[in-house]
Amino acid sequence: MMLKNKAAIVTGAGQGIGKGIALALAKEGCKVTASDINENNAKTTAAEIAKAGGKSLAVRCDVSKKKEVDNLVTKALAEFGKLDILVNNAGIFPFKPFLEMAEADWDKVLDVNLKSIFLCSQAAAKAMPGGGKIISISSIASFVGFEGLTHYCASKGGINALVRAMALELAPKKINVNAVAPGAIDTPGGSAFSDEEMRKKTVAAIPWSRMGQPQDIASAVVFLASDQADYITGQTIIVDGGWTLR
Repeated sequence: MMLKNKAAIVTGAGQGIGKGIALALAKEGCKVTASDINENNAKTTAAEIAKAGGKSLAVRCDVSKKKEVDNLVTKALAEFGKLDILVNNAGIFPFKPFLEMAEADWDKVLDVNLKSIFLCSQAAAKAMPGGGKIISISSIASFVGFEGLTHYCASKGGINALVRAMALELAPKKINVNAVAPGAIDTPGGSAFSDEEMRKKTVAAIPWSRMGQPQDIASAVVFLASDQADYITGQTIIVDGGWTLR
């Protein structure tokens, strides 16, 4: 097991990519605090980990609020005694044309997708006196533009910049900071791909000729969370089947 006796927090762990990451970390021996704004979804993930013989804790958390983030870290430490890994996965992507976008639309996406990275990473880093791994889920939307997702693209581009800056400051503390940028992933949250015609067009544009699966992202996260990635920091790894190569 690559992560035996490690302890991790995964935000947005109730479904999709986050759930896949939480299950993959647990499979590698990690104790996982599964956090989600939907408490029932978090409990479902934690229950699946426990059923497979792992150790997990479910915590409801709105990652855009500092008090709730601090409570999340406190509960994780109380349950498992330490924190080695943070996976910032929670995020939203509501479609809205740029000229119709209200300030509240912009603020909501930036709060959940970017501000949360700052809040969670700061709280987690303070709980990693012996070093650790912080991994954030970015997106290929941080490299290419998508119509109707101006706020989302900006938030994900901000993650990449934040990752580089945090990596520089936290390197002396032996905390690795990296990101994974998924492409088109087949998840319950992937509403953009629920339309069959759009799905076919997307797959046709991907050199690997298929949609990505949560496990594709989880595998990259497990690697970055492991000792094998100790000399990697400040990087954003694209996992998209080659979509952005075209």
